[in-house]
Amino acid sequence: MKTFEAEVTYKPLSPPKVGLGYQGFDPRVEVLPKGWSKDGKKPLTCDILVEHDVGYKVRDGVTLYADILRPPTGKVPALVCWSPFGKKFNGLDALKLMAPFNLGLSDDALSGLEKFEGPDPAFWVEKGYAIVNVDNRGSFDSEGSCAVLGSQEGEDGHDVIERIAKEPWCSGSVGMAGNSHLAQSQWFIAAQRPPSLKAIAPWEGCADMFRETFVRGGIYCADLFDELISKYVIHGREIESIRAMFDKYPLANDYWNDKRADIGNINIPTYITGTWSNTMHGMGAIRGWLQVDTSEKWLRFHPYQEWYDLWGVPESNQELLKFFDRYLKGIENGWESTPRVRMALLKFGQTPSVAGVVEEDFPIPNTNYTKAYLSPNEKLTFDKPTSGSALSYSATSQTDFLKFTHTFDKATRILGIPKAVLYMSCNEHDDMDIFVIIRKLSAAGEPMLCLNVPWEGLPVKTFDEIPEKLRTEVILYKGPTGILRASQRAIDHGQSMHANWPFHPHDREERIPPGKVVKVEIGIWATGIEFEAGEGVQFEIAGHFRGVSNFGKPEHVKNQGRHNVHIGGDYDSHVILPFS
Repeated sequence: MKTFEAEVTYKPLSPPKVGLGYQGFDPRVEVLPKGWSKDGKKPLTCDILVEHDVGYKVRDGVTLYADILRPPTGKVPALVCWSPFGKKFNGLDALKLMAPFNLGLSDDALSGLEKFEGPDPAFWVEKGYAIVNVDNRGSFDSEGSCAVLGSQEGEDGHDVIERIAKEPWCSGSVGMAGNSHLAQSQWFIAAQRPPSLKAIAPWEGCADMFRETFVRGGIYCADLFDELISKYVIHGREIESIRAMFDKYPLANDYWNDKRADIGNINIPTYITGTWSNTMHGMGAIRGWLQVDTSEKWLRFHPYQEWYDLWGVPESNQELLKFFDRYLKGIENGWESTPRVRMALLKFGQTPSVAGVVEEDFPIPNTNYTKAYLSPNEKLTFDKPTSGSALSYSATSQTDFLKFTHTFDKATRILGIPKAVLYMSCNEHDDMDIFVIIRKLSAAGEPMLCLNVPWEGLPVKTFDEIPEKLRTEVILYKGPTGILRASQRAIDHGQSMHANWPFHPHDREERIPPGKVVKVEIGIWATGIEFEAGEGVQFEIAGHFRGVSNFGKPEHVKNQGRHNVHIGGDYDSHVILPFS
C-alpha cells in the first residue's frame, strides 16, 4: 500500500449487501443468450459469456475482483472499466437514483450489464470486445483499503491490465473507457505506462482531486463524496477519509499532491471529452489535451451532461468504436481524419446548443483575451475607469453579491478560459473566501439557465416546471465559476497550464492584515457560450457559491464582515473574457 509522509486516516465502509446489482461473492461462468433481457431492458443481440468475480493479484499481494463480459469464442481486445462503485451497479439503476427525469433516457436505452458510468457490453461484445468491470482496491469484495485515486490506483491498474492481456481470450490489446471515476482512473493508470494499454478514452475526467474536486480554491468541497458516495455508493472494507485528512492536513502535501495525475507521462492514443456544464471534470479534460505526450490525441467538448453523451447519443458510441477499432484492432478505418478539436456552444434558454464546432486547437488560436473592467453603476466596460472607488457585499450572506453587466450589440461568442483579477480587502478579518460566476443575460436583462440534456425527452418544457428538488447541476447550468481563499492566492506560474488558469500550490497561507488591499487572480472554469445581439453577460462576486449546486456546505466558508472590491484608479479589477 502506498505510504506518505502524511499519515493516512481511513474510515470503515458499509459491507456490500445483495441489491442494486450486487449478487454476493460468487465466482462462476454463464452464457447470456442472444435475446436475453434484464427486467425489460435492452435485449442482447448476441451471446455474452460472463465470468463473475475473477481475481487478479497485484504487486503487494492484494487481489482485486472483476467481471468479464465477452464473446464466447475467439481472442478479442479488452476495455477495462475501473472504479469503486460496484461492478454490477448499473447505469439505469444509477440514473433513477441520481438523475432528474432519467435524463430523458428510456428504460430500454441500456442492457443493465453496464457498470455505472461505463460502456454497455450489449453494444461492445457484439462488436468484438470484452468489457472488464473492475472493483478497485478495498471496494466490494476486492481486498485491501480503498485509495481514492492517486498512484496506488495507477499501480493497481497497471498490474491488472498486464494480467488481463495474458488471458487466453485476450488479443493482448487493452483499452480503458468510461466517465468520471472511470475516466479519472485512466489518467493515473496510463501514467504508469502498462505495456499492454494501447489507447484510452477518458470521457469527463478530473485530473487533480485536491484542486478540482475536494478542496477547490483552498475551501473544503468534498461533502458530496463524504455524505453520498462513500456512504451509499461505495461499499467494502475501509476507505481514505477525505474529511479527516483535510482536518489534519488542510494544505497541500505529498498525500494531496499524489492525487494530481502526471498526465505528461501518458504517451498512447487518447480520446478526451468534456462538457462546460460539469464543474468537476472540465479542466482535467483540458489539461489532458495540453499535456499528454502524444500527437495521437483528440478533444471533443459536447453540450450534454456526461452520462447522456455516453448512453444517450448513438453517434458517440459509434465514434468511440471507430477509435478503439483503430488502436486496439489495428483497422485502417480513417479515424485519423477525425477533427482533433471540436467544441460546443451553449445557447441557454429553450434554444438547442451547438455541438461539433471544429477548431484548430484549444485554447483556440487567435482568441481575443479582453479585459472587461468592473465599473460604476454595475457595468462591465472595456475602458478602465479613471477614478477609483470601492464596492462591498456582506461576506456571510447567502444572497448578497455584486454584479457587473455588459450588453452585446452584435452576435458574440465566449469560448475558452476566463479569469478574474480582483483587488479586494476586508476590514473585519484576515482572509476572504471569494466566489465568482459568469452568467448569460437574456435580451430582457434576466439571468438565463442552460439545460444539459435535450428538452425533447423530458416531461417538462420550461425551467419553471422543474421541481426545486430536481434543480441540480446534473441537468442545469448557470455559467462558469471560480473559487479562491485569498490567503492561498500564491501562484506557481511554472505549473500553470494557461495564464488564465493559475496553479495555486495551496501549500501555505498568507494572511491579510485587516483593511489591506490585495490582488487575487481567480481562474474561472472554461466555457463556451453564444450570444445574440441584445443579449448580455453578467459577472458576479460573492461570499458564497453562485452556481446551481456545490459539493461543499456553507459551513466550510470562513468569511466575516464585508468584502470590499476596489475598482478604477489604481485598482484595475477586471474579468478576462475569451472572445473567439
